[in-house]
Amino acid sequence: MPPAVPSDTPRALPPATSAPQAPPPMQPAPAAPRPAAPAYPDEREGRALVSSFLPPAVKDRDGWAADIFSAFAALRIAPTPDNICAAVAVIEQESTFQADPQVPGLGRIVRKEIDTRRERLHLPKLLVDAALLKGSPDGRSYSTRIDALRTEKEMNRLFEDMISEFPHGRDLLGGYNPVRTGGPMQVSVAFAEDHVKEKGYPYPRQGSIRDEVFSRRGGLYFGIAILLDYPAPYTQPLYRFADFNAGRYSSRNAAFQQAVARLGGQALALDGDLLRYTNGNPSAEPSATLQALERLGPRLGFTRAEMLRDLRLEKVSRFAQTPLYGRVFALADGDAGARLPRETLPRIDLKSPKIQRKLTTAWFAERVDARHRTCLGRNRAATP
Repeated sequence: MPPAVPSDTPRALPPATSAPQAPPPMQPAPAAPRPAAPAYPDEREGRALVSSFLPPAVKDRDGWAADIFSAFAALRIAPTPDNICAAVAVIEQESTFQADPQVPGLGRIVRKEIDTRRERLHLPKLLVDAALLKGSPDGRSYSTRIDALRTEKEMNRLFEDMISEFPHGRDLLGGYNPVRTGGPMQVSVAFAEDHVKEKGYPYPRQGSIRDEVFSRRGGLYFGIAILLDYPAPYTQPLYRFADFNAGRYSSRNAAFQQAVARLGGQALALDGDLLRYTNGNPSAEPSATLQALERLGPRLGFTRAEMLRDLRLEKVSRFAQTPLYGRVFALADGDAGARLPRETLPRIDLKSPKIQRKLTTAWFAERVDARHRTCLGRNRAATP
């Protein structure tokens, strides 16, 4: 571009005859068109694609493929081999493709739960035992139903009936159903209820959201949502599988705890929970991670209030963009002389009345990861 002519400089007069016109300025070349995003497969293509990844022994392949693809389509999750096999691997691990899997010892679990609550409320045992002999809404006594329990869906219905119909049931259970997970992916009822508030539910409901969790269609929808419907920039699917078991971003948060422990020179439980929680809300009682960060306060340059501000984002993606997260890793990387991992398997022992041996989140994630690799190989083997 020529320099601007100063305002006090005389401008040349135009010539008497017209001069040839200058060529028009060159226009920038049009940008190359972006390649169109691949079209989302229609229902028939989607079902066929999912079916190609299902284990050979699955019964009602068409039904499972339809419900899995329906969940992907409703959530607008790309039906890539990795994503489909992630869902397939979790279903296989949690239920071996049974919509309502049988669980050994459910009657014993229910009687123990009732007895624990009875003792807490100081109710006479004879009173509760007599109530259990009364008829329930399905015609059988509550005691008979307890002894006949085979699946969590049956147990869920039992507790729902006890809350509404059982003598002293509302006092005994406080309106609270202790069955917290269910369906073919063992998804949390609390997650499903929260998810519906945020994103709605794509299917006609046949009862409560709790009831939908125990259906194949609803259980798959909510299970695939909690597994895949959030951004997690992990280098391996292994860590997403750990999150499925321990809670979203637990693998990222456990790596953060590991960096804090390295800076402070003290061990921390790498459980992925940076704060303590009561009924799903941050507790006033400081966590071990917060206490470790406070001891590092002068070096980090953050007040307690600033730390809490950032730690309260631990369940969402934005935590990795907070000043606290960045400062901790900047110092830890500097001390180590290398970039520390931003992901690690949480170290959590799994506890449940249904679990009869010592299991951990790492065990779960590794088992699912192995199933995921098998699933991918199964599709490749079927490809000509």
